[in-house]
Amino acid sequence: MVDRPLWQLSACDLAAAIAGKKISASEAVGAAVERMAGSNPKLNAVVDDMSVAAMSEAKALDAAMAASGPVGPLHGVPVTIKENIDQTGRATPNGVTGFKDVIAPADSPVVRNLKQAGAVVIGRTNTPEFSFRATTDNELHGRTFSPWNDWASSGGSSGGASSAVMAGMGALAHGNDIGGSLRYPAAATGAATVKPGLGRTPAYNPSAPAERGLLAQLMSVQGLIAREVRDVRLGMQSLIAYDAHDPWMVPMPFEGPELDGPINVAFTRNTFEFDLHPAVGQALETARDALSDAGYAVEEVEPPLLREAAMDGMSCLFGEMKAMMEADIRRLGSATINKIFDHYHDYFTPFEGDELLKGFARRSHYVREWLLFMEKYPLVLTPFLPAPTYEWDRDAQGPDGVKEVLGAGLYSYSMNYMGLPAGNIAANYNDGLPVGIQIVGRRFREDMILDACAAIEQRVGVMAEKLFARDA
Repeated sequence: MVDRPLWQLSACDLAAAIAGKKISASEAVGAAVERMAGSNPKLNAVVDDMSVAAMSEAKALDAAMAASGPVGPLHGVPVTIKENIDQTGRATPNGVTGFKDVIAPADSPVVRNLKQAGAVVIGRTNTPEFSFRATTDNELHGRTFSPWNDWASSGGSSGGASSAVMAGMGALAHGNDIGGSLRYPAAATGAATVKPGLGRTPAYNPSAPAERGLLAQLMSVQGLIAREVRDVRLGMQSLIAYDAHDPWMVPMPFEGPELDGPINVAFTRNTFEFDLHPAVGQALETARDALSDAGYAVEEVEPPLLREAAMDGMSCLFGEMKAMMEADIRRLGSATINKIFDHYHDYFTPFEGDELLKGFARRSHYVREWLLFMEKYPLVLTPFLPAPTYEWDRDAQGPDGVKEVLGAGLYSYSMNYMGLPAGNIAANYNDGLPVGIQIVGRRFREDMILDACAAIEQRVGVMAEKLFARDA
């Protein structure tokens, strides 16, 4: 017997219960669908309800279970998909009204991988316009609310994903990250995630009319948001199935070799020109102590060229976007997103012409310095943002808001620019909201990042339990 509502169960526990024939896929999916019907009207996290199709798929999985057992490790686990990647027959609007009639001719690789593992898609989640805000709101679907309160942001751009999974609408939520779009939502809502490194997960949209810019290809990755660290690991093991549509993907096993001796962790609390909020400082100290007690060798030391890599990376990215996306943003974007992009360009001066090429070239220097640094320190514990969760529309409140929300995210987008994996986990609970920290790891060692996040989670607890207790 299961002693709590099925929608509260972790993906791991759901998968085990279904495989053990304690519950059916129909029961698991039905509970998530029922929860979605009750919670989504307030949160507006899921903007494409696939309940009918999901229940039909769950019945088919029950028949498969009776005939031959589980079809994969995620058999019957309800999941959501972010609305900026392709799913056969569904719209891929990327938060833009002008793209609402873009219908996917086929599944993107990560959708296919999750479904082949037995997961059931119950809905598609909201994203801001062009998936380029650290909060989730657009003219097409409206605002996604945080499950914690109406003031706070749900994060962005995978804010629909984070709000859905933390509220119990599915046990796993797909998201993606070009400058923090998995980690901003996880930090805002207390979820767990790992931004994969370059080449780890496949990315391809069959509906795309042209290839993305080179830096967007290098910086953007597909991933998962979950309530618990172990669920991120379970889902990632299926998400990384190789797909030749992505020329950057490397077919590597998810679990890497065990390292000898205690694992060295570099620890920094440096927030550069931004003030470190006491709640974030406490989160960092709690994470440091949890790792030390778990057997890691934690040393306070500064990693190399962090701010330089971050600022170069964003000036390169905005330069590339200005060349390749400016016309669409100005023509199809709302007045709000256009004003935000004006402030982005003021803060991160877009590189153009020769300076853009030189910025691309400097990327190798930053990556090399970090790879050499990580020879000694395979993991790096950093702040994610210098302050806790921000107001839901803070980035739309002028230049200071953009600076506070995106400008302060140096530890976020620098990792995208260098293609390094980075996880986020809550390490404090302050004024009714979770406070996240970041763990950076070596290439293709997302498994080590999740191990470290699990040690912190064990000390701090699963933040979703606080939401569930409030609902009781």
